[in-house]
Amino acid sequence: MTKFRARLVGQSFATKVAYVLVRDLLLVLCKLYFRVTVSGREHLPKSGPYIIAPVHRSNIDTPLSAFVTRRRVRFMGKDSLWKQKQVGAFLSLLGGFPVTRGAADLEALKRCVAVLDAGEPLVMFPEGTRQSGATLHPLFEGPAYVALKRGVPIVPVGIGGTERVMRKGSKMIWPHKCHVTIGSPIDVEHGGNGRVDRERMTQITAELANRLQTVFDDARRRAGD
Repeated sequence: MTKFRARLVGQSFATKVAYVLVRDLLLVLCKLYFRVTVSGREHLPKSGPYIIAPVHRSNIDTPLSAFVTRRRVRFMGKDSLWKQKQVGAFLSLLGGFPVTRGAADLEALKRCVAVLDAGEPLVMFPEGTRQSGATLHPLFEGPAYVALKRGVPIVPVGIGGTERVMRKGSKMIWPHKCHVTIGSPIDVEHGGNGRVDRERMTQITAELANRLQTVFDDARRRAGD
C-alpha cells in the first residue's frame, strides 16, 4: 500500500499535462456526439479531496464523471484491464488505478483512502456495477466508509441519457443528449482512527440515496429521458 500511495503522489508535470489534453479532447468529442451539459458545478469543493458519487447506467459514466471538475479525478478499475500495457497506460493516464478482482473489498477501500490522502477527488459508484432504469438501486456503503475514514465530503452526481447511449451489455454507442447534475455535498466528519461507526455509515448512505435520486431525476429530465 505504501508503494501504491507513493505512485499516486509522485505525478510528473508531463503526466498532468497529458491528462488535461486527453480529458479536454474527450470532452470536445462528448459535447459534439452526446451534447453533454453540466449543471451544479458551484457545489463542488474548491480544494482538497472529496468523493464524487455518480449513478451508474453506462460505461461512458466514468469519463462523464471526470468532466465535472478541471482537477484530475481517480477511479477504480479491475486489474485485468491493465494486463495490456497500452490499455493500462491509457487508463492510468485518465486517473484509473487497478484493484484485484476477487480480492477482499478492504483492499479496494484502502486504495481509495490512499487516493484521498494524495489530495485528489475520487469517483466511487455507490450502486457498484452498472444498473438499469430510472430508480436508484440499493447502495453499497463503500463511499460512506471511505468518507468517514478521512472526513471528506461526498458529492452526489446524477447522469442522464447515458443508458440510451450505451446500455449495459451493448457494444454500440448511440448519439443521445446527456446531462450531468451535480448536487450539494454531504459533509462527513472524520470517524477517528479506530473502527468506523456502522450506524453513522448507514445514515450517510441513506442520505446519499435520497440526494442521488433527486439529481438523477433532474439529469434525466434535462437529457430528455
